[in-house]
Amino acid sequence: MRYILLLFLLFTPTIQANTINVCSSCSIKTIKEAVQLAKDGDTIFIKNGTYKETRIFINKSVHIIGENYPVIDAENKTDSVFAVKADNFSISGLKFINIGMSHTKEIAAIFVSHSNNFTIKDNIAENVFYGLILQRVKYGVVQNNRVHGRSDAKNETTAGNGVHVWKSSHIRIEQNELIGMRDGIYLEFVDKSFISNNTSLDNIRYGLHFMFSNHNEYHHNEFKNNGAGVAVMFSKFIKMHHNTFHYNWGTASYGLLLKEINDADIFNNVFEQNTIGINVDGCNRINYKENHFIRNGWAVKFTGGCYTNIFEYNNFMHNAFDLSYNSRLNDNKFEANYWSEYSGYDLDKDGIGDVPHRPVKLFSYVVNKTPETLVLLRSLFVDIINFSEKVSPVFTPDNLLDSKPLTKPVNPIYE
Repeated sequence: MRYILLLFLLFTPTIQANTINVCSSCSIKTIKEAVQLAKDGDTIFIKNGTYKETRIFINKSVHIIGENYPVIDAENKTDSVFAVKADNFSISGLKFINIGMSHTKEIAAIFVSHSNNFTIKDNIAENVFYGLILQRVKYGVVQNNRVHGRSDAKNETTAGNGVHVWKSSHIRIEQNELIGMRDGIYLEFVDKSFISNNTSLDNIRYGLHFMFSNHNEYHHNEFKNNGAGVAVMFSKFIKMHHNTFHYNWGTASYGLLLKEINDADIFNNVFEQNTIGINVDGCNRINYKENHFIRNGWAVKFTGGCYTNIFEYNNFMHNAFDLSYNSRLNDNKFEANYWSEYSGYDLDKDGIGDVPHRPVKLFSYVVNKTPETLVLLRSLFVDIINFSEKVSPVFTPDNLLDSKPLTKPVNPIYE
């Protein structure tokens, strides 16, 4: 039997992958020609230089690798550079510039559709409308790419998204830098995916925007100085942890917007210096644990009917308002959190305040009704009305209190 197997291996033809070199002095001078010549499994090695090409269609399992970031200049034409519809491919080490803008076509440095098992990593995209567009794909990795928006992008209509994913699953988006786009990362109908260790900043609308996307995990990302930090809408079974949301300021800005989210875990995140740390609208069964709310306008703002939201072991430190809550408490619970505004005492020294803490101030209610009154925030008058409401609640929920307020911060990030 061993001899039969040996003869079979010796006389069975093998498929050998080839390497195709592309450069100005090579026999193959354009990327498009190299792709046309390539077979499944081949590697296309693009040497350093500038290539003015678009409309490169890839329907083969090839690996495209750049040497010292060769530049692919799309010359602001209204076509994608790569349009890929293939499995088991990779694109790495390239620099894309001048991707054209269109409001009728989806144009990107790399456009991938109906593909499985691929890797796009270590690329640079500058002055682009869209960086990467992925549609109807599975098991893809988008790693360590730098995507910078168009220099003339001034509003949402003149900017596209850094990484745009639609109707896909099992995608990993990690270690990318996304700057000056409309949305740094946009996901719609994307399930069972991981978004981690990305930096998304100075984007016109959102650092991360996803909707109708379930069973996903987002961790160790930084969302900084965006029009609004992150918007999460109409999704369920979400985990968001160890992210930083900071310096997202504006009249309608927030670190994190939650709109009709169910069955989620939000823990170990930092919300620092945002207009609103978290805006919660119509969300149910969310656990908030060991998050840090530091120097925000509002730490948490509730609107709409919300049920079974649990806040425990969070730090609320030096926010203008820790909590805005104007509806019924329902079965939401706030317990065992640290509040820097807590003025109670701990006689038995067990780390838990001996009197409950009421986190909702009357002035927060007033500001929600009449925003112009915010100029009175630090006045003696405001202190008096807040104290009177605390003693005898009329406008704020009388049963909204933390019955076990902590007297020391939980895992403080700043000593």
